[in-house]
Amino acid sequence: MTNKQQLDELGFTVLEDIYSEKEIENILAVISSADNSKATFRKSDDLFAIRQFLKEIPDINKLIFTDKFKVTIKNILGDNFFVVKSIYFDKPEKSNWFVSYHQDLTISVDKKANIANYGPWTVKQNQFAVQPPLDILKSIYTIRIHLDHTDENNGALKVVAGSHLKGIYRPETIDWTKEKETICSVPKGGIMLMRPLLLHSSSRTTNNNQRRVIHIELSNTDLTTELNWAEKAYA
Repeated sequence: MTNKQQLDELGFTVLEDIYSEKEIENILAVISSADNSKATFRKSDDLFAIRQFLKEIPDINKLIFTDKFKVTIKNILGDNFFVVKSIYFDKPEKSNWFVSYHQDLTISVDKKANIANYGPWTVKQNQFAVQPPLDILKSIYTIRIHLDHTDENNGALKVVAGSHLKGIYRPETIDWTKEKETICSVPKGGIMLMRPLLLHSSSRTTNNNQRRVIHIELSNTDLTTELNWAEKAYA
């Protein structure tokens, strides 16, 4: 099964060796030098996160969107996609942070508006988020760039393969006699592509190894004329 077939049928696929050791070092160096006093930066004992990552640290873009990365994504998705969201996650070595099974059902937009089929609304760190119509969610692909080796011991994603094909799938209704959990280990320098409607979760870290991930969402679909993607950008 090709990577595209895996993405379409299972809801995810993993590709190794997209970034070299040196490229990862350069990415981490730029992140470590950033001003983390901004509202979009969140830091606690369990998690360090940067929302609107590509906008907040513009120098990172050329390091992420390498020729190899762009060719890889184009070969799987095509060339008409643009960035709509970006987040950096750092789950420290002794983190107790875990995330239960869920789908990613919201998008980041430029403002709040009373529009049919858009809602409910939330605001996180001055960023508006809303659940859009299902066809918008189906247009999105998530890319997870792994800056550390990640397995079941330091928070690798666990997924329910194929669940993205079932529309809105409430986690409390998962029938584990029919569904199967898959652990998505990704080596350092590799990427995981997934559909946001794929049911996924992650566990606490148990091996004292760090897990740093860059989360980028792509779409090829514009929103209603009254709303814009908060981070729309072409790589």
